Parts: sequence; C-alpha cells; structure tokens
Amino acid sequence: MIRNQWYAILESREVKSKKPVGVTRLGQKMVLWRDSQGKVHCMGDKCPHMSAPLSRGKIVGDHLACPFHGFEYDASGACAHLPALGKNGEPPKVLKADIYPTYESNDFIWIYWGEPSEDLQPPVFFESITDDFSYTSFQDPWDVHYSRMAENQLDVCHLPFVHHNTIGRGSRMIVEGPLVQSNGQRMNIWVYNRLDDGTPPRPVDQLPPPREYPYLQFQFPNLWHNWIAEDIRVMIAFVPVDEEHSILYGRFYQRVMKIPVLREIMNLAGKYGSRMIACQDKRVVTRQIPKKTYYKMGERLRPSDGAVVAYRRRRKELKELAGQTEEVYVQERGV
Repeated sequence: MIRNQWYAILESREVKSKKPVGVTRLGQKMVLWRDSQGKVHCMGDKCPHMSAPLSRGKIVGDHLACPFHGFEYDASGACAHLPALGKNGEPPKVLKADIYPTYESNDFIWIYWGEPSEDLQPPVFFESITDDFSYTSFQDPWDVHYSRMAENQLDVCHLPFVHHNTIGRGSRMIVEGPLVQSNGQRMNIWVYNRLDDGTPPRPVDQLPPPREYPYLQFQFPNLWHNWIAEDIRVMIAFVPVDEEHSILYGRFYQRVMKIPVLREIMNLAGKYGSRMIACQDKRVVTRQIPKKTYYKMGERLRPSDGAVVAYRRRRKELKELAGQTEEVYVQERGV
C-alpha cells in the first residue's frame, strides 16, 4: 500500500450513529464510530489494555467503550475513563489506542494511511461530479490486490474481448494512444479505439488534441472515474482489504432524469449494468498471477498499455516519496 495517502474505505451509510463498525482495511483491523455530533472516527480494533476488539463495544457519548472491562477511549485514542478507578480516577497515559485521521465527504469515509503533517490537506474527489448528480451504488469483493483492479480499469485493450457483448461491442480493436496527462495525484486519460482498416495505429504525437473532458480519470491512490458523457458517469473506489483481497465500491451517476420515478429507474438500470460489466472483468482479473502488480514484473507491455505503465510508474514514485522501497517480483518457474 502507498503510505501518506488518503484512502476511501467505506461509504458513509455503513457507519451508523449508535454502533461501532469493525472492518479490515489496508491489512489492519480497524473500528469506525461516530461521536455525539455525528463525526466519524477510526481506531485500531484492539484495546491497549488486554487486546479485546473495540468494535464489539459500545458508544458512550463521545467515547468508545471496550466490551471487556469498560475502558472508554476518546477521539484522540486516549483512555478517558477507567471504571475500576472510579469516576474521578485518572487513567494512565499509556492506555492509548491507535488512531487514523478521518475525513468524510461525497458520502465516502476516508482514512489517512501514514504519518500526517500539521498542514494535512483533505482528500480530493472528482470535482466535475457535482451535487446535481444522483447515484446508485454497489459493492463487490474481489480476491485480488487493489492494484490489479485499478489497472484493469485503465486497460483500453481488453474491451472487445472481455466485454464483447456489452461496452466492447463493435470490434474496435485498434488502439491509438492512450494519451495520458498527470499532475502527480491525478491521471487524465484520452482513448482512441477504432476498427481495423488495415492502417497501423497512430502514435501519441499524431493524435488530435484532447477533447474537452477525458475518457478516464484516476485519482491516487484508489479512485477511478469514467466520464461516459457530460451527464452520465461511473465511479469506482478500489478499497484495499489486504494484500490479496479488495472491495470494489461502484457508483453510477447521472443527471439526465430528474423526475423521481424515472430517475430511480435509470439509476437502477445503470447500477445493474455497471455491476454486470464489473463481473465480466472480475472473471479474468482475479485469475491473474501474481495477485498484485509491481513496477517491473517481467510482463511485456505495449504502447497501448500506456495508462497502465503511467500508473505503475507513478505508484512507484509515490512509494519512494513515502520512504518505501519498491518490492521486486520474483517470477516463479512455470508462471
């Protein structure tokens, strides 16, 4: 996982106001809960006293109480009340739970994975998805590292094959480009797929200027946006569970239909269509070896894989900026 990044890990509706929620994210067991003001907090799901799961406890005002001995922890992770010492007792400072900075917007809950700085900026969502869009969402667990899921949605070559009867209809197998522009945290990608007329693909420097909006966007570390049309979008959060498991959080956005009944019909149709397309990908991606990707891993990538190459390169750079050493994939014999 890339450190010093904001990860979208849950939808807001998954954390209620009266009950803590235990999840595994980024290889760690975590508990999320809301205080009396509705603000969401995230801690390691382990009481520092005797390692009981805090997610099985209860919310007491602005504290999260352990189910084992009733120790209460505040939003900073400090033990604010130890029942065995009485209401005026002062808990020892060593009793402090691990905490993760949180942020909530666009109906997502983010956590910051790394060492936060004093001027930590909030996570960035896709600003073109404005409040006048409505959406429906779905979730799907995949037995694969989230990097494989991300690369699949940046791959512009697989459409006529994996999605031959859905979005890949028309046999547009020739890939020109893709054209990739990046500001470090976001990749904008323009794709030019066409029929095979016997002429070779044009190189990137011979493609027409990019249209007003990109075909795809990727916001590091785990958000993807398909700009289908000005008023229709598909967005995915690739939520990392651990090194071999992830959850796809998909959303279909639209602002074409505004009449309530027609709006809901269109949203449901978009949701189920998006889910069907994702399932076509899942059948292939979850069988790729290895389950995660690396900057260098022996694969023979082509110019049409330009967005995947750009993703791997930037992922490597972000890990190095966070002081992480890029892992090396050693290919097993026969794989």
